[in-house]
Amino acid sequence: MIIKINTLSQIPLYLQLRNQIVKGIGKGESLPTVRQMAADLGINTMTVSKAYQLLKNEGFLYTDRRLGSIVHIPENEEPSSLFQEKLEDELELLSAEARIRGMNLEDFLSLCSKVFVEMEVAVE
Repeated sequence: MIIKINTLSQIPLYLQLRNQIVKGIGKGESLPTVRQMAADLGINTMTVSKAYQLLKNEGFLYTDRRLGSIVHIPENEEPSSLFQEKLEDELELLSAEARIRGMNLEDFLSLCSKVFVEMEVAVE
């Protein structure tokens, strides 16, 4: 799994890591152990553990005592209303930024479609 962490960002490392892992899961990538991830990125194992725990709480991972953290992709699960509210809020922000920067609706939707299809292929 290729993870990009920006140590100069104001976004906490564990949240950057969480977001990068979600993208990796969406692309069908495998998940390394906490220790391996920490070693690869040169960060504290507690930071990685915090990100993994957040992902577990969100339902993206489950823990098997023998196998460690395993990606969980539920089949045929309807998005919750809480998730839909979160998604709408984030899309509203992205739409506003796109519009402010001069992007038209057709280009915005095309880009959304392209990114969504890339994830769809990996998850199916």
